[in-house]
Amino acid sequence: MLKIENLFPGSFGANCYLLCDGSHAAVIDASARATTILDACSALGARLDYVLLTHGHFDHITSVDALRDAVGVPVCIHARDADFLTDSHKNAFYPLFGKERIYRRADKLLAEGDVLTLGDSKIQVLCTPGHTQGSVCFLVNDELLFTGDTLFDGGYGRCDLFGGDVAAMKQSLLRLQGMDPTLRIYPGHGKSISLGAALDKIWS
Repeated sequence: MLKIENLFPGSFGANCYLLCDGSHAAVIDASARATTILDACSALGARLDYVLLTHGHFDHITSVDALRDAVGVPVCIHARDADFLTDSHKNAFYPLFGKERIYRRADKLLAEGDVLTLGDSKIQVLCTPGHTQGSVCFLVNDELLFTGDTLFDGGYGRCDLFGGDVAAMKQSLLRLQGMDPTLRIYPGHGKSISLGAALDKIWS
């Protein structure tokens, strides 16, 4: 049975989700401390199989290297956001804070339609550009949708940073509009809500 824990508070208010299916775990957006994530895995008796990133902004990637150093877990990000890990201008840390913050390159580059296995669960990659060119959502077992900064409870991610595109964001939101409105979304910031309710707040 799939278990979900939000290890918030993570960096800069970003959610950090731990998914566990039996002895297998994945973290979606590594914003919490590595020790917090690994302690949660240990408590569930699971090993960490993946670090899955919805996009490459600094507030969602803070513990990627610490997790790799600790347990050798692969970090996965869409190909269009691959450079964000190694470029402080692209990951928005330098524009906002005037300092460098970089990480090692990703271990696996994701693409539309990729399916990852986590125990008995399936995690499908959906490309939803707009907040960044490489923003994705993760659809788990056709029931749960991890939306990163593509969609929040009543809002969506800003489009004025590197790679942001308002027109692409609109198309991504329209794509989500075509999905089952009863899907539960788990956004990069804020609380969980149904997909339909989140989108209704945007269009109203």
